[in-house]
Amino acid sequence: MFGRKKTRTSSARTVKKYRKYLEQLGVFLNGEYLDATLSKLENFSGGWMHRKGYAAASRKVAVAASRGFYRWLSKRRLISSNPSDDLVYPKIGRRLPRFMGLDSAEALLMQPDLDSLSGICDSAILALMMGCGFRVSGMCGLNESQLIWYKYDNADRLAIRVLEKGNKERLVPVPSEAMLLLQAYLGHKELDYIDSLLMNGDQVLFINLRNRHVPEWEHRGENRRMSPRAIDRMIKRYALIAGLPEEHAHAHAICHLFGTELTESDTATLQIQALMGMQTLKPPRYTPT
Repeated sequence: MFGRKKTRTSSARTVKKYRKYLEQLGVFLNGEYLDATLSKLENFSGGWMHRKGYAAASRKVAVAASRGFYRWLSKRRLISSNPSDDLVYPKIGRRLPRFMGLDSAEALLMQPDLDSLSGICDSAILALMMGCGFRVSGMCGLNESQLIWYKYDNADRLAIRVLEKGNKERLVPVPSEAMLLLQAYLGHKELDYIDSLLMNGDQVLFINLRNRHVPEWEHRGENRRMSPRAIDRMIKRYALIAGLPEEHAHAHAICHLFGTELTESDTATLQIQALMGMQTLKPPRYTPT
């Protein structure tokens, strides 16, 4: 009845999240969606969800899902009036940005074991996030075809075409240190025995070594792709080992480091916005190898 078809402007993740909250609303209403009133919706997104342990930020998403759902019902004249018209969002505090300095970044990069495939993979991921400002979703979605190798001043260089939030695509040059770590990962002998081949002939770039959600014989192709949750756990694990503050144990802190480094350099404002995904970056001039 709700949310089976994804809209053009909604990501799959957003659709999944909205569906979850609408299912919770169905539990609260005993399945009687059409009998909802403003009072019931306020009770659902307020006291009921609070007692269930939902934070204000989660309840705000639940309100958005409810408003969208009843707007959809109203437009199709399945209800005579929209009970969510006056449903207000819970007030939440604005979090201060997380800062990560170069010392913390270096400490984080020192933690992975470079003698193992998982360690060199983690190092390459961290280096790309620090050097390119990639979001976790963009990192997880990378395939090998998105690596663009080229020559510049007679040296091998790398740029990565990444698709991130809002389906925005950007082409980002990769710093030499991150490029070397990625080359070491791609050249690791154990990678030759892992099936990351996709149906279109491409290869998943960053693979997981274990997937408990599928049988062993299905652990290939798309099921080999590393998940955002796995990267988040990896960052928190290394941050804990390195003794970093909790506010640094997050991907946003690494992305902020990238923005800070660009700002402190001579990089033009429009280039900074493009590299951080705020605009579309035109590909650099290069000669493909």
